[in-house]
Formats: sequence, C-alpha cells, structure tokens
Amino acid sequence: MIIHNAYGVDLGTSQIKVFSQASGQTLTENNMIAIRNGTDVIAVGNDAWEMYERTPANIEVAQPVRGGRIADVAQVEYVMRTMLRRIDKQTGYAPIVYFSVPVNMSEIEKRAYYAMSHAGYLRSPKVFLVDRAICDAVAMGIPLSKTRGSMIVNMGGESTGISVIANEQVIISKDIPIGGRQLNEAICDMIRRKENLLVGHRTAKRLKAVIATLGEDIHEERSVFGMDTLSGLPREASVTSGIVCRAVRGQMSQLAEEIRIFLERTPPQIRDSVNRDGIYLSGGTARIPYVDRYLKKHIGCNVNLPNYYEMCTIRGLEEIIRHKALHKWAYTIGKKK
Repeated sequence: MIIHNAYGVDLGTSQIKVFSQASGQTLTENNMIAIRNGTDVIAVGNDAWEMYERTPANIEVAQPVRGGRIADVAQVEYVMRTMLRRIDKQTGYAPIVYFSVPVNMSEIEKRAYYAMSHAGYLRSPKVFLVDRAICDAVAMGIPLSKTRGSMIVNMGGESTGISVIANEQVIISKDIPIGGRQLNEAICDMIRRKENLLVGHRTAKRLKAVIATLGEDIHEERSVFGMDTLSGLPREASVTSGIVCRAVRGQMSQLAEEIRIFLERTPPQIRDSVNRDGIYLSGGTARIPYVDRYLKKHIGCNVNLPNYYEMCTIRGLEEIIRHKALHKWAYTIGKKK
C-alpha cells in the first residue's frame, strides 16, 4: 500500500514527462505554455503547441525550460501542476517528487526545483534530484556500481549533454548547444536559401521526422507552405530530402566533433572502457535514421542506440522510484552523493 504517492518528472526543453507510481502511468506532452496579455494562461502542454506560430500579437507561446534548464519558475510550476492534475485527480498529502536534472547545476538552480514544488499545489512534498545521465544509464541497463567508464550522450531539445559515469557517479559532463531546435533552425535556413521560402519550426520539425536521414539520401520530397522571400506572398513548394539531410548533417558534424574532442580529453583508463563498451545515446534526436553509424564513422567508437529514445530519462526515474536499491542515486540540496 502506497502511503505517499511518488512522481517522476523529466522537465525537458521540448517535452515534459510525468510518471505516477500510484497509477503506473506516464504522461508526455509538449513543454509549452500560452499566455495572453502577459498574465492570463490560456493553454498548456499539447494545447499550447497547437497554437505555436499561429497566435495573434497579444498571445505568447513560451517554453519555460530552455537548454534543459528552468528559465521561468512560475511558468514551469504551472505546467507541472497541470500535468499532475491530468495524470492524477489527487496527489495526496506529502507526495515524493523525483526530478531528473542536468549535472552541472548551481545551488540556485537546484533551489528552483524546491521553490517550484512548494508553490502550494503539492502540499508539503519531499523533493529529490537525480542526475539525468544516471536516469539514462539505469534505463539502458548500464551497471552503475560496476562500470569503469560509460559515456552517455543525451541529444535533447536544445542541447546535448555528454556525461561519463564511473565510480558510481557522473565524474565529468559537458553541455553542447546543439539539439532538436538547432536542427529545425538549420532546416528552415536551408529551405530559405534553396527555395526562397520562409517556413516555421513546426514545418521543419515535421520534415525532420519524416525525411531526415544520416545514411544515403532516400530521394523523397514533401509539400510545404511558407512565405516567399521575394514576393512576400504565401506559396507552396516541394522540399526534397536532400535539402533536409544537408541541413541536419551540418549540425550533426559539429556535434560529432565535440563528442570526439570530449572523448579524447577523458582520462586514458576511462577512454579505454568507453571505446570497449561504446557510447550510449538517448534523446529524441537519436531517432534520426543511421545516427549511430554516422557518429561511429566520425568519432571512431561504437555507438549504442537506446530502446526508449526520448523516454530514456523518465524510464530511468521510474526504475529508481520503484526499486529501493536505486534510491541512493537520488539526492537533496547539499547532500549529493
């Protein structure tokens, strides 16, 4: 019997994921909030995403998490409160909340999670933080107590986190400002240059999902609507997979170089372990076809694809919540393992 319900919360830049131990369910929605006249919240989650790039001037659709970190505490609290209400009618008294968090956080950033959780709705919650790389490792079955050096690359919405786990903890980590949003922007820029057409991030994200690849060109095309850069009028155009893939590869080549340099600068004994076991990928960008082969070619190291992709972190949190033996990797302010 569960006395205090436990929740796992993964506050990603593009998505928020909430796991409820009581119901055993996981809710995933876009991490967005729509605000009218600067004060009135009119939509949250997927509802706000449907309004993105389609709103009048007095309505702003914002992302309260940027680069994997909380940008607006009040907005994040509102989004999380809404998601908790959607997954459970009642949270109960003193629930336990586990947050997946970036590794390199300041004490002020850590306190933001506590301030947000104690804003009123959760009623005296207990708050624990778990490094995002640890969550990914648990989800992918990496033996935390035995590994001599495992590298995890989390390809997120606005940044990519590179972490090395050894001695039961994250020993080195770095954030690279390349993620799904940068890929979308590169696609928009490439279409503007090649087709003289301005398209939005929603269109770029759809193109990335259906015709982007890091293998051989699949020779497909999709019709898109946008604004003609010469006439200023809306028009339709066909965008080929070649245009999309060229844009994606430009960003991925930069990311591959950053990972290669990071690996070269790790201690030799840890680098040997990583070369032997391979690099582990997580995050939604890992869904791009042949990303593992592309990175292996440019880095010179085997690359392991996950089973859960963007769900890796929340699956790891779920495992940590369910198994007491894994609770030691959750910490509070000032008491990190």
